[in-house]
Amino acid sequence: MPTAVRSLLLGGLLVGAARTARAARGVPLAIGAPDAELRARAATSPHARDGRFANAEAGVQIAPGSVGPLLVRMLTRGSRGTPSGPVPMHADRAPAQAGELALTWFGHSSVLLEIDGRRVLTDPVWSERVSPSGRVGPRRLHPVPAPLESLPPVDAVLVSHDHYDHLDMPTVARLARESAAVFVVPLGIGAHLRRWGVPGDRIRELDWDDATEVAGLTITCARARHFSGRLFARNTTQWASWAVAGPRRRVYFGGDTGYTTAFADAGVRFGPFDATLLPVGAYDAAWPDIHMNPEESVRAHQDLRGGLLVPVHWATFNLAFHGWSEPVRRLSEAAESAGIPLVVPRPGQRVDLVAPPRIDDWWSAVG
Repeated sequence: MPTAVRSLLLGGLLVGAARTARAARGVPLAIGAPDAELRARAATSPHARDGRFANAEAGVQIAPGSVGPLLVRMLTRGSRGTPSGPVPMHADRAPAQAGELALTWFGHSSVLLEIDGRRVLTDPVWSERVSPSGRVGPRRLHPVPAPLESLPPVDAVLVSHDHYDHLDMPTVARLARESAAVFVVPLGIGAHLRRWGVPGDRIRELDWDDATEVAGLTITCARARHFSGRLFARNTTQWASWAVAGPRRRVYFGGDTGYTTAFADAGVRFGPFDATLLPVGAYDAAWPDIHMNPEESVRAHQDLRGGLLVPVHWATFNLAFHGWSEPVRRLSEAAESAGIPLVVPRPGQRVDLVAPPRIDDWWSAVG
């Protein structure tokens, strides 16, 4: 082999190795707590078996025979699932005093909820990618509407489960340093948080049907239908939806879930709800039991005895094969047919849910 060619190949290998090293930087820490520690914690729950949690309703993560076709779709989807232009955004400032019932949606499942004068932040993700690496993995389809440091003081941070698009290590670490918020999380996730610097006295781990009180709000861990895991191990931490009840107002945060009969039970036990924040995106026939489609979200809202329906888990990361605006388009049609009032804020937009604005189709132009 000529020396020049050898040098070129060696240079290419070195560049590749350097890029791989950069991509891998910080990955072990971001993956979280060791599997053995998580399984030991899971063993304390009546909802786990052999150190792993399970859904109350049978279901599959990936339909049999779907893996090959999914790989083909992944390689051939092109720009499907991405907006055709910049996503319209707001940069609304939070009021000095939290409202009676309001929210600011920052994209995906990150919501700053104001309820009875308190503030709750759900599934905060401020990173550019949802991945253990900052260099590979699904990237944002729109910028973060506001820097994390611009948020007002938060009373509680709710986490639905430990997937990277809902539990983001850099964001958690900053909130641990720069806020006094209490982290309310499903059983097992506390091990991740402690590894990332969250003080133990600011972590409250709940199993399904458990409740805790934070700043006068009663926060209940509700059953969801999903799965967990940050690398190869699966289901070593619990997944959940959340019911948040103040003296006057009640809100349900779905997090990430497939349709489940547990919604009807939650509606009776913890509702009715002034508003539900329900996932509407990243659905596919290949995984029907772990992500709701928009019509199922409408059905879930009805089961929960909800007032306003606010869609989350769409628009920010391309995690499936449907069009970018398809979730909210289908949701709008289903909600109108069912007579359900809908609020669809732009990323960064604060909405007063006591006097909600009229529905405004801002998504079609970039869909």
